[in-house]
Amino acid sequence: MGISRRDFVRTTFCAACGAMLFPVGLAWAEKGFSATDPHVKEAYFYKQLTDGVVQCGTCPHECIVLPGNRGRCRTKVNLEGKLYTISYANPCVVHVDPVEKKPLQHFYPGSKAFSLAVAGCNFHCLNCQNWEISQTSPDKTRNDNLPPEEVVLMAAGYGCKSIAYTYSEATTFYEYMVDISARAKPLGIKNIWVSNAYISQAALNRLCDVIDAASVNLKSFSDKIYWDLNGGHLEPVLETFKTLHRRRIWMEIINLVIPTYTDDMEMIKRMCGWILDNLGPDYPLHFSRFYPRYKLVHLPPTPVEVLREAKEVALKEGLYYVYIGNVPGLGDKMVCPNCKKTVIQRRGYTLVANHVKDGKCKFCGTAISGRWEG
Repeated sequence: MGISRRDFVRTTFCAACGAMLFPVGLAWAEKGFSATDPHVKEAYFYKQLTDGVVQCGTCPHECIVLPGNRGRCRTKVNLEGKLYTISYANPCVVHVDPVEKKPLQHFYPGSKAFSLAVAGCNFHCLNCQNWEISQTSPDKTRNDNLPPEEVVLMAAGYGCKSIAYTYSEATTFYEYMVDISARAKPLGIKNIWVSNAYISQAALNRLCDVIDAASVNLKSFSDKIYWDLNGGHLEPVLETFKTLHRRRIWMEIINLVIPTYTDDMEMIKRMCGWILDNLGPDYPLHFSRFYPRYKLVHLPPTPVEVLREAKEVALKEGLYYVYIGNVPGLGDKMVCPNCKKTVIQRRGYTLVANHVKDGKCKFCGTAISGRWEG
């Protein structure tokens, strides 16, 4: 049987890199952590099994963690038969960003997002662009000491409309994110979850009580590619999207188009059809350009014409808002799905013009999906 060049490149490289994708339940022996450490907090979702063994319930990996060990995200540690996070109040990155950088195009355009990250991730993406912090642990990075109440005060002090949990995988510092969000929400500060969407339904439903928006990655529409490329499965991600939709959390979906992995137009068509059937046409879909990073430096950047083709596929399937990301000059316009006039114009991350008034197109009165001032 013949094999395509796409499958040959992907299969050969994945075989060489198979050791990078850790099996569920793999753990590392730990010393020196204490439940009294200010950056250690008991996990919100786990089960105690027999003989001091625990099972994490934060994400679909459901890691079984032996005493003195940690789960695959590197941030959950079993201390004397209880599961603790070591990613509490110790961010390794703190920035003030335009909200467009998350990327969110339809969420309070032009506003500022107080952005933070703690090291760790529950995926092992071969293409990760922030691998220096995602593929390590909080005890191996240089961190700030920022309790939740201080994060909220700083966000307010910088005039930020929102707080974004970003750069690494926010689910792996779940307890910190939830506690910050719970303090920020009553003050009118919005909360943005930037994520691979690989989270348990129990943890997600609690998170939905305190967040306002999600920038979520749909990395592929193939379970095999999800496992080969990221170390996870497709179905839990799709369930996350359904729950966010049901809970009325604003979301924008990001699909990174990687040559030989996720640039198959038939797969992209199926993905867009699923979005339309299960979520509707109103959530923005961003096709982002891949650049060689981490373990995929042998691949070329995504050709711009491939991104344009993916956008056309999505629009033909019936999605209203489709953007091209990571390409300067493309994706800077938001177009009304009715009159086709430009309602938002940006230059990079800078807002140039906003013709959305009270959530509607100023030119024809059509509702523009998103979250807007007023």
